[in-house]
Amino acid sequence: MKLTIDTSKCQGHGRCYDLAPDLFSDDEEGYGVVRGDGEVPAGKEEEARRAIANCPEGAIDAG
Repeated sequence: MKLTIDTSKCQGHGRCYDLAPDLFSDDEEGYGVVRGDGEVPAGKEEEARRAIANCPEGAIDAG
């Protein structure tokens, strides 16, 4: 599973980095960013799914 954020959709609600701080962070303006290369480590898949499901804009994708 590899995470990406569509920056044209993200509105900076911060749910991704609140729910999955090991996978997401925020930029200097408060918008979500994927940590590292976006690969979800073993055991973190549920956190990734929770963040995806809670993004109001549907900006997170897991390819």
